[in-house]
Amino acid sequence: IFRSRSRDRRRSRSRDRGYGGGGGGRRNTAGSSLRKPRWDMSRLEPFKKDFYIPHPSVTDRPYYEIEEWRRNKEISLKGKSIPEPVLNFEEAGFPDYVMTELRKMGFKNPTPIQSQGWPIALSGRDMVGIASTGSGKTLSYILPAIVHINNQGRLQRGDGPVALILAPTRELAQQIQQVATDFGHTSKIRNTCVFGGAPKGPQANDLMDGVEIIIATP
Repeated sequence: IFRSRSRDRRRSRSRDRGYGGGGGGRRNTAGSSLRKPRWDMSRLEPFKKDFYIPHPSVTDRPYYEIEEWRRNKEISLKGKSIPEPVLNFEEAGFPDYVMTELRKMGFKNPTPIQSQGWPIALSGRDMVGIASTGSGKTLSYILPAIVHINNQGRLQRGDGPVALILAPTRELAQQIQQVATDFGHTSKIRNTCVFGGAPKGPQANDLMDGVEIIIATP
């Protein structure tokens, strides 16, 4: 478990666009006749989960400097063999298609939850991250998700998703979709936003066409 109390009150508001979403259409009953899948674990294709290679600057950094950095950022950790944080984007080891978008956005350095969360998520480990609003949580999971998605086979119609993101409100779900669109378009990662209060037909069509990322409200 990773917790950061660092305060960043800036809130981002985004446009509702992406590679999917709600829209007009009549009531749709698609999915009402679906059967529960029968998983045969012996036939599931194995896939790589660990994409994190520690940068020499990370491995050479003295332990006392790491602990001091965590204290200054008010980070508390719980777990075993937790990777050390990355203090800049180069140390994270993201592919060029991710780094290109980071440079376009003008980000200077990762936020605390990104610094500590990226090595964990890129390693394919389970993680619970807790941080305040405006602390950069969305990129802490979106960017590793994009890396994991791009290292799996291309989805066909009816497949997917690879990543499921749940948000408590429609507004937040649409903001997350905007981030997924901004950082996923270079590698043609498709997404859709699924929420109540909108016709289900267009949403169902997006799902049937196949999207790598679904952002939804419970």
